[in-house]
Amino acid sequence: MSVKQEIEALRTELEQHNYNYYVLSAPTISDQEFDEKMRRLQRLEQEHPELYDPASPTQRVGSDLTNNFEKIEHRYPMLSLANTYSENDVQAFYDSVSRALQESFEIVAELKYDGTSISLTYERGILTQAVTRGDGTRGDNVTANVRTIRSIPLKLRGDDVPDLVEIRGEILLPWAEFDRLNKERAAQEEPLFANPRNAASGTIKQKNPAEVATRHLDAYLYYVLGENLPYGTHYENLEAARKWGLKISDNIRVCRNFEEIMEFIHSWDAARHNLPVATDGIVLKVNSLRQQQQLGMTAKNPRWAIAYKFQAERALTTLNSVSFQVGRTGAVTPVANLAPVLLAGTTVKRASLHNADIIESLDLHIGDKVYVEKGGEIIPKIVGVDVSARGANLGEKVKFIDRCPVCGTPLVRSEGEAAHYCPNESGCPPQLMGGIEHFVTRKAMNINVGPETIEDFFHAGLIKNSADLYELKITDLTHREGWGETSAQKLLKSLRDSVNVPFERVLFALGIRYVGETVAKKLAYAFGSMDSIARATQAELTAVPEIGERIAQSVVDYFKDERNRELIARLREKGLRMEIDDEALSGRTEKLKGLTIVISGTFTKHSREEYKNMIEMNGGKNVGSISKKTNYLLAGDSMGPAKLEKATQLGVKIINEEEFLAMLSADE
Repeated sequence: MSVKQEIEALRTELEQHNYNYYVLSAPTISDQEFDEKMRRLQRLEQEHPELYDPASPTQRVGSDLTNNFEKIEHRYPMLSLANTYSENDVQAFYDSVSRALQESFEIVAELKYDGTSISLTYERGILTQAVTRGDGTRGDNVTANVRTIRSIPLKLRGDDVPDLVEIRGEILLPWAEFDRLNKERAAQEEPLFANPRNAASGTIKQKNPAEVATRHLDAYLYYVLGENLPYGTHYENLEAARKWGLKISDNIRVCRNFEEIMEFIHSWDAARHNLPVATDGIVLKVNSLRQQQQLGMTAKNPRWAIAYKFQAERALTTLNSVSFQVGRTGAVTPVANLAPVLLAGTTVKRASLHNADIIESLDLHIGDKVYVEKGGEIIPKIVGVDVSARGANLGEKVKFIDRCPVCGTPLVRSEGEAAHYCPNESGCPPQLMGGIEHFVTRKAMNINVGPETIEDFFHAGLIKNSADLYELKITDLTHREGWGETSAQKLLKSLRDSVNVPFERVLFALGIRYVGETVAKKLAYAFGSMDSIARATQAELTAVPEIGERIAQSVVDYFKDERNRELIARLREKGLRMEIDDEALSGRTEKLKGLTIVISGTFTKHSREEYKNMIEMNGGKNVGSISKKTNYLLAGDSMGPAKLEKATQLGVKIINEEEFLAMLSADE
């Protein structure tokens, strides 16, 4: 078998396994076998770049290069549906369709998935474009991100696929993944996603496809468009799309009268809570495409479809008390303690009150009867107070505290921020423990120790900061309850391995306020070492793209503190990396220093992502839109006419990929 034949065979086999696992939920090989085949294919493709195929299963992992989203005009407008919460309105919709058609008709009832809308274009069976709804006329091109979603095929199956077909649907974040992400964000003291819909929408707009790939998005497709569709009904076209390998919900019903519609709605009002993804209603569509065309559109909505939305579940309960929690950055979060109440299938006892402004706007008093909802049916929140239930024994008005509930330090609130902070970073136990918990996380130092263990070690006096972890001895561990030789050795090995973590992750692990994973990487590559960052002025820091004054001031303040400098010195002594590796810096030049370049169109020699990386690796700046500050427009085939017109108007020099590559190959 030739290399080309082996590559093609592996691609076909892996795509089949993807389909079995993500669409049919019936895997036929183990994860390990799948991974081995994937690694083999990746290696062969790297060795033979001339055999590159954008539809290869290897392209799902996502590049770690940033991208900006170009606007794409929809071939067919993506109109929103008219929404109703009333069964009477569903009856009115059914009656209006009946009056307009004056003939028998069918209604397809489907679950309304609560995610972010997407339009997929397949040309000759290959996924060529994925575009968000946007304003309904134009949306963002998020193709690179969508390629990472394993339930969306890169290549359709079968020999009856139209040459050009558009599939619309919903990108979703499953409940299990939503919970995992929020748990991680809570540990990092990042704002929690309110619901899976927001999380899915934010994820698909990430500028790093590799990050999108880690979030395990899913997708359900529910609408097929094109000039040469195989059937004349919506339902039959969905069934055809299912055979092509697209993920179509099994929970679809063709209804022949109003009673069947209401039966479907009522059956799912409760059953939807058992689904692995979020739903918020039922969509009803006239089945016949001919009848759809006959009914037509209003300015905003199709007349042949409507969305019935379930009422958000709300419960009335009593506010017993409000407690205040301190996180690793010192942020103080108020929590409402409630009389237990059943809501959306779970018992709710606590709800976040977020900040002082929320408390004030609700005018809360202890003992109030409060309305509780679940944002996206997962995060409890107080949405109102039953003022009419207040009696003569009204409790004390809830006020935000002015001192840290743990260490007693007066709280501070920066101008323009909603949160209050305890400024006692070096003496407040929750902050000290939280800093260590952040330090050991997977995206930071990846040390095999959990929050409960850190709390145990902290209160036992074994650790007070992250550097103390590296002082732990096996006798410190084996003397503690629940620790044996094996578990102790496992932790110590994890600590030894962590010294190989790259510098940008060490910087992130320090937990400097506002310095997240992306900012840490930008600072690491801009300055090269911890010492250079420590010496940097606010002006030098803000000169780094996307580093604002707030971040810069936080970095300056961090390195001013003698205790932080001592911590870094101890970490340095333990062998942690304090500068960018030469290997990571190899290939970086300043050939494009000071130049701003916009990329548009498709290319033959390299992908858009590769060109963006080349710009950054050579000191240039890649941006998504053309302005007077743009130096070059790197133009490929099928580039956007709007960009070409604007570049011409502003006198921006337009270059092709050969000219760009010549700029990089030229001597400095």
